[in-house]
Amino acid sequence: MIDYQVHTLSNGIRILHKPFASPITHCCFVVNAGSRDEPEQKEGLAHFIEHLLFKETERRNTNQILNRLELVGADLNAYTTKEYTCIHASFLKPHLERTIDLFEDILFHSTFPQEELEKERGVILDEIASYLDQPEEAVQDDFEELLFKGHPLGKNILGTTESVSKISQADIRDFIAANYNTSEMVFAVIGDHDLKTLVKLAEKYFGSVAPNTSVKHRKKPTEFNSEMLRIQRPISQVHCIIGNRAYPTGHPHKTGLLLLNNLLGGIGMSNRLNLEIREKYGIAYTIESNYAPFSDTGIFSIYFGTDTEKAAKADKLVHRELKKLREQKLGTLQLHQAKQKFIGQIALAEENRIGLIISMAKSLLDFGNVDTLEQVFAKIEVVTAEQLLEISNEIFDHRLTTLVFEPK
Repeated sequence: MIDYQVHTLSNGIRILHKPFASPITHCCFVVNAGSRDEPEQKEGLAHFIEHLLFKETERRNTNQILNRLELVGADLNAYTTKEYTCIHASFLKPHLERTIDLFEDILFHSTFPQEELEKERGVILDEIASYLDQPEEAVQDDFEELLFKGHPLGKNILGTTESVSKISQADIRDFIAANYNTSEMVFAVIGDHDLKTLVKLAEKYFGSVAPNTSVKHRKKPTEFNSEMLRIQRPISQVHCIIGNRAYPTGHPHKTGLLLLNNLLGGIGMSNRLNLEIREKYGIAYTIESNYAPFSDTGIFSIYFGTDTEKAAKADKLVHRELKKLREQKLGTLQLHQAKQKFIGQIALAEENRIGLIISMAKSLLDFGNVDTLEQVFAKIEVVTAEQLLEISNEIFDHRLTTLVFEPK
């Protein structure tokens, strides 16, 4: 049964409503624009804009923006990914209109004053420096650059010191005009509200927003060759990422790879990589796998950090686990247990209401609809052992790309 409702405003902005009896309301505004949409030499622009949205509008200064929700105990935040910009808030039920008013103001009436731009430039440059000091984070970005050389998907979301130093007011306005298409925006709410009230407020605040029908032309990734790269850095441990390009969001094998990823190195301590490498051999404190689908491609990766003398064995054990999945079909019980674990984790994740409503908003942007829990579970249940074997041989190929940060 569909447990959400959608209303589309005349300017194309969609309003997504999921009723939920709670004194707390969560909402988000998701724009289908991220770092992959940035022009060359303008890396970090989408993220810079996200920061500046909280700085000054035509009728509010920075303090008024920050206090608008915090004064009623609400939480306001935002983030940027390679394909999305998201603003989200959590607040007590009576403050829905206050939140919608603020969202409309910062998204469509920000002024991006030069003084605030320079302040935030310094903040972001510090953020980049801090990020580079964290090898477990930096190795992920450098790995993505290896997978997508010369392509926007390979660029760091934060940008570089050089690119961020050159971003101007004109760059910001040009990016918004080119990428903030109103028909690729979703405002989503989960809480104890009726659709009629929500639509009335959305029409009041978002209805007068001028439609933007700009069409983005995302560059598709080209073919690539796998690589093995070792980089020496002033660090105390080895940080290694092994992986490959993977399926896009709409691929029929996406669910199967999500299931495999969870089995291999997903949430919890009982995944195969953790049991084999951490629990059995005590080699790595952190070992995990990740699958991130994009609109036209994806990334599958395995990360571990360990001492130099243990790195070779950890690498060997990771490849042994991948080889098993390529060569040995899961048994009936193994497959059933993997599905039950994954289904249970998804059900529990629904308790994170803000994560849920953001996920629903993204799904509406990507597919034009949102799967119910029952539909999600059904997709998992129909995955076969034969499909998982096929996926393993496609993605966990022996020609994987590997990036290693090792101590000097």
